[in-house]
Amino acid sequence: MSGLLSTASSIATSALVIAFATPAIGLVLPPLALAYYYLQQRYLACSRELKRMLSTTYSPIVAHFQETLGGVATVRAYGHQARFVHENEGRLETHLRVDWTFFTLRRWLSLRLETMGNIMMLSTTMLAVATLHRTGYGDAGLVGLMLTYSMRLSGLLSGAVRSYTSLENSMTHMERCIEYWSLPQEAAEVIEDRRPDDQWPAQGALEFKDYSMRYREGLDLVLKGLSFSVQPGQKVGIVGRTGAGKSSLTLALFRIIEAASGQILLDGKDIAEYGLLDVRSRLSIIPQDPVLFAGTVRENLDPFGQYSDQDIWRALENAHLAGFIREKDERLEYEVMSGGENFSVGQRQLVCLARALLKRAKVLVLDEATAAIDNATDEVIQQTIRLRFKHCTVLTIAHRLNTVLDSDMILVMDGGRVGEYDTPQNLLQNENGLFAKLVEEARTSDAL
Repeated sequence: MSGLLSTASSIATSALVIAFATPAIGLVLPPLALAYYYLQQRYLACSRELKRMLSTTYSPIVAHFQETLGGVATVRAYGHQARFVHENEGRLETHLRVDWTFFTLRRWLSLRLETMGNIMMLSTTMLAVATLHRTGYGDAGLVGLMLTYSMRLSGLLSGAVRSYTSLENSMTHMERCIEYWSLPQEAAEVIEDRRPDDQWPAQGALEFKDYSMRYREGLDLVLKGLSFSVQPGQKVGIVGRTGAGKSSLTLALFRIIEAASGQILLDGKDIAEYGLLDVRSRLSIIPQDPVLFAGTVRENLDPFGQYSDQDIWRALENAHLAGFIREKDERLEYEVMSGGENFSVGQRQLVCLARALLKRAKVLVLDEATAAIDNATDEVIQQTIRLRFKHCTVLTIAHRLNTVLDSDMILVMDGGRVGEYDTPQNLLQNENGLFAKLVEEARTSDAL
């Protein structure tokens, strides 16, 4: 925009100087201006769309390359290198085809702009000579100044066309920004006139009241009229077949996705009434895929600097990770690589457990937290949860049914609804029940 305005002012100045030296140039400039405008519009009609295509064909290259790097071990293990190379080359070819077309289009414009500039120089020179020949007198210095400004004007007009088309093409990036800006936003982090007490939730009582949820407007419900309650301090195992809606409960509780209808009450308070920060900061989760950030151990456990070193070490001790950290010279300042690449999968999960221990929330969610780790680490996590979270409400989304058999209650999800909800003993007594069938299938699978 700045370059275009600067060029436009220079064009106006040059045109005035030329018109003052050779008034007859007024007969040539308007047709030339129309010709430049015609070229500009012809160029824009193609270049704008090509610019959009450049953006949309570049992103898949980067995304595919990053995904391939992330799973390169798996790709090699299954011998699919050629397939991924072919896919990458195909995406590169698509992008380069657009890029080459855009390059040739720019050369097309350059050739015509140079031709128009030469026509303007020839016209102004011929008019100046004709004026001198007809009148028989004139100021040679003024004519020389006019020719100098004519040469300058030729370049300025070409530059103006390029600046305007560049500005117009750059607006495709603004379109993409506006597209993201227009996406539906999450609720406010904090609602000042509706903030919970500092001690909320004091007990950890949880209740779903006719709760329904869908992932996006227009899609089918994934949770359908859920109604169940969890008493303070209860340990509830959540089981069900793939796609039954187990993990959707976590998304609902943390308000990653808002309710289509119904309520979730935490200590009798509807969590939808509060800001997202006030709700999420009162809950803890140990996810299926442990998340570690590039930084120190301290920053991964306590990113906001709320706890003392003594509290952090106590959490590490309880998570059975203190010995590993003490072996490092840097101790709590030991650098964690992006994604926790210098930690094993089990150790990453123990770091997430230490976070939950440090936070001491009244509600803890285990989202299949032990599905990807060995049985020994699984046992460590289960023992720690039983010992250190005995006064907390714990929701365990189970992959291994044996991890929830000692729970106070079992919630069996079935097609987004509550299939069964009772103590493990009562559910196992019903041989035709959903939970009994799941346990029998698990035992048969282990036997095989």
